[in-house]
Amino acid sequence: MSKTVLLLGVNAAVLADVRQQLQIPETKFLGGTGVADVVSAFRQADIDHVIIGGGLDIETRAAMAREVFQSSDRATVHMKDQMSGPEGFLPFVRAVLAGLGGYQPRESPQAILRARRPGSDAG
Repeated sequence: MSKTVLLLGVNAAVLADVRQQLQIPETKFLGGTGVADVVSAFRQADIDHVIIGGGLDIETRAAMAREVFQSSDRATVHMKDQMSGPEGFLPFVRAVLAGLGGYQPRESPQAILRARRPGSDAG
């Protein structure tokens, strides 16, 4: 099954390099550096996983995560540490995606869904 991953960080060049180095079959990578990029990405694709770099300030990271959860009930969010710097982003992304390789979420009848949907009153 095809996956879409949104990579977010402070440095567009680092994101582009990581996207170029990741060659994972049936996986599409999008990138962005701000909350507006998160909004745009969710408008153009059904995103499975979001990985947020450690270089962004805490307010931006929180706003990005909030936007993901308001846009999708399915997407997962993963935040990288700050101490490993930009050179730690690629290994972090690889580790997260390796760990999620077999993850196929299914909607539970007990789920509490909160994301905005076209035509809903939420948003």
